[in-house]
Amino acid sequence: MASVFLLMAALISLAGMVIHGGPGARLYMANIQDGNLPPLTRSLSLVAWHVFTSFLLVGAVTLAWVAFDPESRAATYPVIGVNLLGFFLFLCLGLGKHRVLLKMPGAYLMGSTALFASLGVF
Repeated sequence: MASVFLLMAALISLAGMVIHGGPGARLYMANIQDGNLPPLTRSLSLVAWHVFTSFLLVGAVTLAWVAFDPESRAATYPVIGVNLLGFFLFLCLGLGKHRVLLKMPGAYLMGSTALFASLGVF
């Protein structure tokens, strides 16, 4: 059963990576390009966006790997930790002055990944 939870977490992270890196990136960059930001800020914003996309891929691969090699479960701890931190960041900022964050999928993506990964290893 533990491996099923890990695979669910991996699939959530992988789906998030595909959506974040594809249509999400196009939508995000269209909004950034329409803004009045300097070129360097736009470029750095694109890098930051895709660093998160890469993070989702690394998390998905790690969780799938551990599902098939339970002896490696310690590899999931940083993945769970960073997803929990991201979830709480979205939540805390969203409950503060940045309410729009609660409408975005980031908190739910990171929270569900952390939840299923935790169920798979603890």
